[in-house]
Amino acid sequence: MKKKEDIRRYSADELRAKRLRGESRTDLAALAAMTDEQLEADIASDPDFRDVPENWHEAAQAVMPENKRLLSLRLDADIVDWFRAQGAGYQTRMNAVLKAFVMHEQKTKTRA
Repeated sequence: MKKKEDIRRYSADELRAKRLRGESRTDLAALAAMTDEQLEADIASDPDFRDVPENWHEAAQAVMPENKRLLSLRLDADIVDWFRAQGAGYQTRMNAVLKAFVMHEQKTKTRA
């Protein structure tokens, strides 16, 4: 998978400083001028928001990232190849899959 050259990561402080220097590409005046109907239409047309339930925020939880532990782990080659083929951040995605499994198992065992 080709790496996207235009992706940059900034901290909140860096973004704040860019905004103060006038380097923000967000048109805040246009955003503030939008009606509720226009805003809802934009949200509805966003493919990333399509499957998000209307009341998603009711189950949302603030989560602090946990410390990671370095370990040596042997995995099947086809598993590693598949995750690597998804692009940068594959180890983070592998961690997310494992975390989802653990959370599911914990919920299942709590109900039993």
